[in-house]
Amino acid sequence: MKIQTHTRYFSSPLYLESGRILEPYEIIYETYGKLNEDKSNVVLICHALSGSHHAAGVYPGESKPGWWDGLIGEGKGIDTDKFFVISSNVIGSCFGSTGPMSPDYPSEAPYRLKFPVITIKDMIRAQMHLLSDLGIYRVRAIVGGSMGGMQALQFAVDYPNFADEVIALAATHATRAWTIAFNKVAVEAIRRDPRFKDGNYAKDAFKEEGLDGLAIGRIAGHISFLSPESMDQKFGRDYVSNDGLFELFGRYEVERYMEYNTTNFSKHFDPLSYLYIVKAINTFNLSRGYDSLFDALQRIKAKLHLFSFTSDFLFFPEEMEVIHDMMQHNQQNCTYHAIQSNYGHDAFLVEIHKFEHLIRGILENGESE
Repeated sequence: MKIQTHTRYFSSPLYLESGRILEPYEIIYETYGKLNEDKSNVVLICHALSGSHHAAGVYPGESKPGWWDGLIGEGKGIDTDKFFVISSNVIGSCFGSTGPMSPDYPSEAPYRLKFPVITIKDMIRAQMHLLSDLGIYRVRAIVGGSMGGMQALQFAVDYPNFADEVIALAATHATRAWTIAFNKVAVEAIRRDPRFKDGNYAKDAFKEEGLDGLAIGRIAGHISFLSPESMDQKFGRDYVSNDGLFELFGRYEVERYMEYNTTNFSKHFDPLSYLYIVKAINTFNLSRGYDSLFDALQRIKAKLHLFSFTSDFLFFPEEMEVIHDMMQHNQQNCTYHAIQSNYGHDAFLVEIHKFEHLIRGILENGESE
């Protein structure tokens, strides 16, 4: 599968939900597959908090595939032999789209904490500008999980005539206090780390050693992404073989896993971007700007397909059920799948075999059953 990576520059202003303006700005995106003549085979992919535009395939000279490679590709659930797939990096990110460490035009100095607060609405508005610039005014489907699912839902409400199908996995209609509390651990750990310097750290300052505050905060995130069952299956009570049981800082395997993964994460993810994206997740509320959630959902004209995972302790299945029940009550076209899983929130990334056939059916036939 051929990966094409592009960057689009916009000199026209992006009007943000906060009332502020982002101008100019850039969006980096990838495409897979071939656009058909009438541009009717476009599938838009929306990524989660730590994701990027690199959703599928492997770059030359690298071994790690894109974050949804199991779902996107030739002959896969989102078949690039049939569909033209676009995956864009959200504004506020640190992987190529304009974010807090981008130059604050006309200065060459980074925005840092002067960067405006970004919302999910702002992210999708920027993507709409990108697609319009590409001459794409309607898509076959929008697909996303977690924060990507939030974007998919926001697209369905704000741009009701834009997609035939909208597929949201492991998401919610509004971020609950439980999730905001998990995110607070990361926010405070970053802010209180002396090396964060109130956002005035040097660019790439943490490339070699990472930032302890982000690593610690990411531990809380990992706990919320998994489930007790998945941790038991993966680690049990196994102890690191060369650590002494009666050493104060001797570790269980689950502790070593948390240390290794979160430290590595803090070496490549910018802490300011993390703060801004977490803020976007915390402020997500599908009903904002409308009289109620019911009124917001009434706007949806696409076929909406909701997927939850039974052991998801970040966005609980009942949060998606609320959307489904309201749409059913209003006789709107909506399907709901509660996928049995012990893997927790991350099931939408790692247990693709449990729902790939359903997504294939939606894209090819408009049906998930």
